[in-house]
Amino acid sequence: MDERWFPTVNEREFIEQAFESGLRVDGRGPFDFRNLKIAFGREDGSAEVELGETRVMGYVTAQLVQPYKERPNEGTLAIFAEFSPMADPAYEPGRPGEAAIELGRVIDRGLRESRAVDLESLCVVAGKHVWSLRVDLHVLDNEGNLIDAANIAALAALSTFRRPECTVGGDDGQQLTIHDPDVREPLSLTIHHLPIAVTFAYFGDGNIMVVDPTFKEEAIMGGRMTVTVNSNTDVCSIQKAGGEGLMPSVVMQCLRIALLKAADITNEIKIKLSQG
Repeated sequence: MDERWFPTVNEREFIEQAFESGLRVDGRGPFDFRNLKIAFGREDGSAEVELGETRVMGYVTAQLVQPYKERPNEGTLAIFAEFSPMADPAYEPGRPGEAAIELGRVIDRGLRESRAVDLESLCVVAGKHVWSLRVDLHVLDNEGNLIDAANIAALAALSTFRRPECTVGGDDGQQLTIHDPDVREPLSLTIHHLPIAVTFAYFGDGNIMVVDPTFKEEAIMGGRMTVTVNSNTDVCSIQKAGGEGLMPSVVMQCLRIALLKAADITNEIKIKLSQG
């Protein structure tokens, strides 16, 4: 049974008329984010993010594996998303659906292709032992713009994760020892920059754009574009989903706005990290 919410004609017209007046139903301006809250768990590598009423939890784990032959000196990083029926009645328990797979891929692309996490620092013994990082993203409440909330949750969790220290020794120099956290201080990840995802929803012919769309705005949008940038003004990735093509001038406007929003979000993450 399809439990997704579909807007009535009156609801659609009300939201669209508000856009044309430069307003949004929740009172925000076109390029305003909802309130962002970041909370860290008791364990290293866990964080929960609230973006408005959207809630996503991120959790990082690691295990030693054999590296890929073509990259013997690098560890690995993988992103997985899980949608709970508690977050949205449209989600079904069991195997990840199409939306969960897409969410994981968008976050993965922004993080891995920008090489935000130093994967070479995860190497223990070249060609034999490297750390494999796994980021699990659990959607707790879906009130729109899961991509941006999940991206922040992944970054916050990775920023607090610490892996056990390892040493190699023994008679043959190949004996691997994983030290208990009580014996040796665990090591934080080397993160070069924070790639921040900023999602735009567009309506009509692309002449109306808003940032951080709500669940109801997503239900009537013509398409979506997610721009991942960092505070160094690097464009890490761009993904467009659905709708007609956008004018280059519109894309450039989105990039300029995304850079401003990314700087603000980066600052919020760093302030929260400094507070412990």
